[in-house]
Amino acid sequence: MNNNSLISRLSIHLLRSPARMSILGFALLIAVGTALLMLPASAAGPPMGFVDALFMSTSASCVTGLSLVDIGRQLTLFGQIVILMLIQVGGLGILTISTLLLMMMKGRPTLSGQAIIKDTFTYGEGKQTVVSVLRAIFITAFAIEAAGALCLYLRTAPTAGWGQAAYPAVFHAVSAFCNAGFSLYPDSFVSYREDWIVNGVLCLLIVIGGIGFVVIADVKNRFLSKSAPMKRLSLHSRLALSASALLILLGTLAILYMEWNNTLAPLSVPGRLLAALFQSVSARTAGFNTLDMGIMANETLFMLCILMFIGACPGSCGGGVKTTTVAGLAVLGVSRLRGFSRPQVFRRTLTEASMSKATSVVMISAAAITLAIMVLMISELGGISHTRTRGRFLELFFETISAFGTVGLSTGITDTLTSFGRLTITALMFIGRLGPMVVGLAVSRERINRFQFAEENIMIG
Repeated sequence: MNNNSLISRLSIHLLRSPARMSILGFALLIAVGTALLMLPASAAGPPMGFVDALFMSTSASCVTGLSLVDIGRQLTLFGQIVILMLIQVGGLGILTISTLLLMMMKGRPTLSGQAIIKDTFTYGEGKQTVVSVLRAIFITAFAIEAAGALCLYLRTAPTAGWGQAAYPAVFHAVSAFCNAGFSLYPDSFVSYREDWIVNGVLCLLIVIGGIGFVVIADVKNRFLSKSAPMKRLSLHSRLALSASALLILLGTLAILYMEWNNTLAPLSVPGRLLAALFQSVSARTAGFNTLDMGIMANETLFMLCILMFIGACPGSCGGGVKTTTVAGLAVLGVSRLRGFSRPQVFRRTLTEASMSKATSVVMISAAAITLAIMVLMISELGGISHTRTRGRFLELFFETISAFGTVGLSTGITDTLTSFGRLTITALMFIGRLGPMVVGLAVSRERINRFQFAEENIMIG
């Protein structure tokens, strides 16, 4: 077998699976970003080493926000633009970029590839072509980012300078919409924690980027389209919007209660409300902070871990197990308590396939996080008595959940991790961005069940 035949067969094997294509695309993006960040032109001081550059490239490509360096001070303008481009491409999703490239080369995505894209961005019911879906995604994303950048620019320019405020406004608008959480400021947005306009713009960008293009298109078609009469939102959109609103509200109230006399104490009452709201919005996917995460109460950090684990909505720029996954399982539990054999919500019955997928996502995610925490405890705390490392478990747990949920919040231990610990967090960011089920499908082999064994009950509970 010649080399050309081997390469051809390998290419067909990889591109036949959308999951493998996604992993390959993200890996290529991370590799390019790593090489660029290792260049002397990217760093204001000594060039980055391979592990640090890989970590930063993965964090930007996976729109996580965990950082080993002060981006505004330790990276040059070239390095910052590399980070910005990785955020943009990673936020929109490498699958859409790959499909667009195939079309530009007059290629055609496979039927399974088209099904993946339509399932992600049109919840399987739309009649849009792949080209129209991609066009809508890019136009929507760039329009929202441009509007956000303009609002931030007009607010910050009078104090920062009309010439100096443009670049930070664009950088932070893209970072917020893509739910990346990277900031050019060393304290993130702590200095703006009582600025209602800056916080409001960032919150809107984060929420819009986190609800997913499916919901954005559904809301636009139902309420803003003049060519069609107003229709009811899809079940997916209603569940996603309801879950997001409820999580934001509960998170805000919890932070207010837990941090009232702690990190919120120096602020005015309106400022406390704003800071709690911003942190609740940011905690699920974005990773910006206006409060000092390193001195938060234990119960607050644990509550934030729950929000980070849940994450954003499907088909969005954010990570996590997704709001509809948790909402679906909650509906299943409530329905069973009410005596219904099937989960029901909004006068609709959720399918068994959806519930099975939700259960699998949560179980695989929990397994990945558990393994990562165990590895981090061995690499960072191995052989040391717990009496000498009190508090470190929660910090490592918080860092792990933040990496998996592609959030980017940290208690300040990121740059203290060992090289092995940084590689562990890097792998977790990669898995969290793609989704554990995508990774599992990519490495597994397709099998057709030709027969089924007899069923038998086991004792549960």
